[in-house]
Amino acid sequence: MKIALGVTGGIAAYKAAEIARRLQERGVRVQVVMTAAAQEFVRPLTFAALTGEKVITEMFSQRDSNSTLDSSVEHIGVAQSIDALLVAPATAATLARFANGLADDFLSTLYLATTAPVVVAPAMNVNMWRHAATQANLATLRGRGVTIVEPGEGYLACGSIGEGRLADTDVIVEAVMAQLGRREELKGEQVLISAGPTYEAIDPVRFLGNRSSGRMGYALAEAAGRRGARVTLVSGPTALTPPPVEEFVAVESCGQMREALLERFGGASITIMTAAVADFAPVQVAGEKIKREAALKLEFQPTADILAELGSKRAPGQLLIGFAAETQNLMANARGKLERKHLDAIVLNDVSLPGLGFGSERNAGEIITADEAVAIPEMSKQEMAECILDVVVKLRARQQTPKVTA
Repeated sequence: MKIALGVTGGIAAYKAAEIARRLQERGVRVQVVMTAAAQEFVRPLTFAALTGEKVITEMFSQRDSNSTLDSSVEHIGVAQSIDALLVAPATAATLARFANGLADDFLSTLYLATTAPVVVAPAMNVNMWRHAATQANLATLRGRGVTIVEPGEGYLACGSIGEGRLADTDVIVEAVMAQLGRREELKGEQVLISAGPTYEAIDPVRFLGNRSSGRMGYALAEAAGRRGARVTLVSGPTALTPPPVEEFVAVESCGQMREALLERFGGASITIMTAAVADFAPVQVAGEKIKREAALKLEFQPTADILAELGSKRAPGQLLIGFAAETQNLMANARGKLERKHLDAIVLNDVSLPGLGFGSERNAGEIITADEAVAIPEMSKQEMAECILDVVVKLRARQQTPKVTA
């Protein structure tokens, strides 16, 4: 495993040397990236001697006439070669750059370019830590799936007492190792994910749809890719930019989604159905736009139950995960769906709760299997994606563990 260790400008920068050494003891290659401010506290030579790797200190190297072209794309090479990005210490300015997508030095550009897990360990003055701008930036980063190693409390270099001291080295190292452990959990798995709503046409300009944003499915696709899976994402209409996946399939109607999923289901080892497929579609679709003056009367018919069809076709060893968006009799409805549709797990969402679920960046619920129900408190959909995949990994491990008979 290889990580990039970003070191930014603060008095805690000297502690990054110990973090690098501890990671090396765990068998991790460490390449250090230093900001200009960090070099005011620690010399790059320190990290080069410790790691045996080149220390990156600037975006464009001017050491010789041939180096500029190589260094101009070096952040892409590093981004593709690492299994995680750790920034310790992370200053308030660095958090702001990351949260707002500013790429004005090598480290901030590397953050935008990598798809590997990101861990940041902030360190700063207590008032800077508590400032509304810093807390908002932290919330944004958490929402994108960045792991934040909370700073400790105590006597700070500035003379203040409170939060802001860099977390203990062991805590930071364990946070990174947890991400690296996840990195290979789904290696070799072909994961098929559905996301977003479906639109069922009424006439050439109108449709029947729902409020699904697709964020949950997109977060799962991105998280599964970070864990080593080959991911196919079948998506209804959304305003989201697709994450980096092996195959992205854009569909609109339930019929199109069914066709795309059935075509790929046989090759999938894990299928996660987050899409909010319309349950009904008009019996007849008008060939022309229906005029306002016309008496509008629509007759609907049920759409195909894609999840149930996949459940009936699944082969031994395939995992199938569904979602249940409910407003009443939550557990009974979810467990009934789990059994009827032959699922390994179902994610229950109470979509009557304000600010959660459809159209929101946050979610909560329960992950239900035949044996247990795991409660998920309110969190970002990126964080929830990791919780769901943790359950998927456990289900896969149970499948692969041989049963012992007397």
